[in-house]
Amino acid sequence: MSGLPPPTLRLDLDAEALASNWRALDRLSGAARAGAAVKADGYGLGAGKVVPILAKAGARDFFVAHWSEVPDIIAHVPAGQVSVLHGPLSDEDCAFAQASGVRPVLNSLGQVARWQASGGGSCDLMVDTGINRLGLPLSALGDPVLADLKVETLLSHLASADEDTDQNDLQLARFREACNRVPARRQSLANSAGIALGPRFAFDVTRPGLALYGGVPRPEMAGDIRQVAHLRAAVLQVRDVEAGEGIGYNASFVAPAPMRVAVASLGYADGFLRCWGEGAGSLHHDGAEVPLLGKVSMDMVVVDARQCPGLREGDWLDVPYALPEASALTGLTQYELLTVLGRRFRR
Repeated sequence: MSGLPPPTLRLDLDAEALASNWRALDRLSGAARAGAAVKADGYGLGAGKVVPILAKAGARDFFVAHWSEVPDIIAHVPAGQVSVLHGPLSDEDCAFAQASGVRPVLNSLGQVARWQASGGGSCDLMVDTGINRLGLPLSALGDPVLADLKVETLLSHLASADEDTDQNDLQLARFREACNRVPARRQSLANSAGIALGPRFAFDVTRPGLALYGGVPRPEMAGDIRQVAHLRAAVLQVRDVEAGEGIGYNASFVAPAPMRVAVASLGYADGFLRCWGEGAGSLHHDGAEVPLLGKVSMDMVVVDARQCPGLREGDWLDVPYALPEASALTGLTQYELLTVLGRRFRR
């Protein structure tokens, strides 16, 4: 639509930081090559924005969860570089894969049979080594239906790579067993946190997701990962509040003295959930902290503007969105902080 007014919410994507994160993860992957998980609309940042940046940086393997996510990815990279993690649940899924050229990740003997019946061809195969989500159990790897598969990448997924636990080594041993039993051109086990576990976990292709977008799943990665998403919200109104007046729903904050406050265009409909409110956080203006007051509303928050005497309607407030710090403050995971971001941010 032409003539659309300027947004009151902005998500500024630091393209150089995103590219730098991929290069760092590729380097940390050692002899393996880093791919990129771009599911959930590029972890909430916009697949159409992040995929070209990652491809230019050098990524050649892209992973989505849903078939519906494929068009946004293959608009920017060759279909043969894209894998669909949820696999084909229907003949229609197989037909789409055959027509588009993307690779299905087969997760069960039923999916294997369905793919072969559709004509087969290059595919990926997921083996469950202990997370008990998707993937063939090790006991199924001798099934005759697997004999004619053309497996490009044999995958598994680590359950606890962000922790130092014996489960990591157990899954590694099980994956090595699977690699010995299933012929495949490449093997892939490590996610973002798995990359930090070292070269034993790297195999041929790593599949970073969170760390690409500024998340730090293990502390030893902190020096290599830069913040990618920077959020800003416009001030809708500046007002004076008398002592004893309540602010927001249920008057959960009562002004202890006369206060100057600002109302910002940001709320839980935008993914800024109520765990940010009730004194748990603040926004910033020109380096000054403006604490949140009361409950987060659907479309608005109120902040203490007493330290910003020059603040006016239409000014911008910065939302503190360094993922490790924001996660510690709110109790949300770093993944949730990204993927809950709403559609009203102008990306």
